[in-house]
Amino acid sequence: MKEIADRIVAGAAAIAGHGPRIEAGEPWPLSQAYGTEPESDWGPKEVLAHVAEMIPYWLAQIENVVGGEEPVPFGRVVSDPDRIERIGRDRVLPTRDLLERITRSADEAAARLRSLDAAAAGRVGLHPRLGELPVEAIAERFIGDHLVDHDAQLATILEARGNSDRSIPG
Repeated sequence: MKEIADRIVAGAAAIAGHGPRIEAGEPWPLSQAYGTEPESDWGPKEVLAHVAEMIPYWLAQIENVVGGEEPVPFGRVVSDPDRIERIGRDRVLPTRDLLERITRSADEAAARLRSLDAAAAGRVGLHPRLGELPVEAIAERFIGDHLVDHDAQLATILEARGNSDRSIPG
């Protein structure tokens, strides 16, 4: 779990590293499509709002699996109304606030994952689409890999909008 925890902290730091470029490009237009539409339609604020809500969400799901009777039902699908509502609400928050939430929740998730023993990491949850997954796979897929994907998404958005590392000093 240590490797996944380290990856989560590194992923959040990479996303936070986009902060100056995102702030330099403000105000960003808000996407009209942030519900069940492809995430490729999102701007930086939708990505940050989603990342800020998804880390605590998936950590809570992991806690449910660790403490429940196997296989513990967990997770959500892209059409989850709470997910959509949080993105819509939080995408108007200041970039700095969203980045602080991301860093704080990644640190909390990493600390919790580091504290899990092998038995807890192997506990099994039942996802509505993917079926049975152990806690270790849940953490890797839904937090670790997810952060890497959204870091790359932000880099692509910034590059496409002419707001890459090359165009913004420092």
